[in-house]
Amino acid sequence: ISPVPPYSREQPIFTTRAHVFQIDPSTKKNWVPASKQAVTVSYFYDSTRNSYRIISVDGAKVIINSTITPNMTFTKTSQKFGQWADSRANTVFGLGFPSEQQLTKFAEKFQEVKEAAKLARDRSQEKIETSSNHSQESGRETPSSTRASSVNGTDDEKASHGGPAEAHLKSENDKLKIALAQSSSNVKKWEVELQTLRESNARLTTALQESAASIEHWKKQFSACKDENDQLRSKIEELEEQCNEIDKEKERNAQLSRRLQELETELQDKELELEELRKQGEVIPQLMSECESVSEQLQAAEKKNKDLEEKVIMLRTEVEESKHRQTNLKTELKNFLDVLDGKIDELHDFRQGLSKLGVDN
Repeated sequence: ISPVPPYSREQPIFTTRAHVFQIDPSTKKNWVPASKQAVTVSYFYDSTRNSYRIISVDGAKVIINSTITPNMTFTKTSQKFGQWADSRANTVFGLGFPSEQQLTKFAEKFQEVKEAAKLARDRSQEKIETSSNHSQESGRETPSSTRASSVNGTDDEKASHGGPAEAHLKSENDKLKIALAQSSSNVKKWEVELQTLRESNARLTTALQESAASIEHWKKQFSACKDENDQLRSKIEELEEQCNEIDKEKERNAQLSRRLQELETELQDKELELEELRKQGEVIPQLMSECESVSEQLQAAEKKNKDLEEKVIMLRTEVEESKHRQTNLKTELKNFLDVLDGKIDELHDFRQGLSKLGVDN
């Protein structure tokens, strides 16, 4: 059978694009890419054989040529990935789709084609049973036709005797011979097809056994994938915690960046102040000389101040002595005034006495 079907016999009924993978035949675990990029994947229907195939061609290379049987199952393993096992090709095909909707459409078409293949197989079995019954009936009718031939004589005898009954029997005999020949041909044909079906059944049995073994293998792989998934989840949690720490570190870095900008601004201000101080530092020698002069003047002033302080002490002593002398003088003055007041009183009395004497005289 040609991988690319002739259009006179097979016609595409559904077409999509996907990345094609095949299971690694050595490990039966890892996927091996069958195409470097997304390729066309199509369902084909063969009206002559009443069969369905999935075909995909990458350039001149046929990467999928899978005849769909009722025993096949298409499994979605993720939102955009699906797979099915082909026992005839002894491999497992995987398709990666750009979107979940395309995967869903492909899976629905797979189920539809699978049901159609099952219906075609049931009809084929019904035809085999019908043909078998027909061949048995033809075998039972053959002796009667032989007996009819022996009773009525040979064809030459029927022709010589003539008559409508003989002609009718001859016609019936010819029909029976044709039916017998067709039955023999059909029996051979159905024997070949029965043998083909037996071989196909044997292959399907082998494929079923392989599928059972593959199921156990996939169960183990699923368990391993589950463990790996748990590890990945814990790893994701650790990474999320690390991301949170990174976010906090970014926030701290942002704060440090803002603080660094502030420090740079302050540094610029300090540099300006330093520049001003440098300019002022240029006049420091002059200021130092002036300071020395002022220091000398200050020392002279301190010496004068010390002399003045000594004079102030002396003056204070003199003031105290003056106050003491003044107090004594006040006391003496008071005593003198008291004596003077007494003398004045005596003079007043003496004047009055003189006045009284003058009046008397």
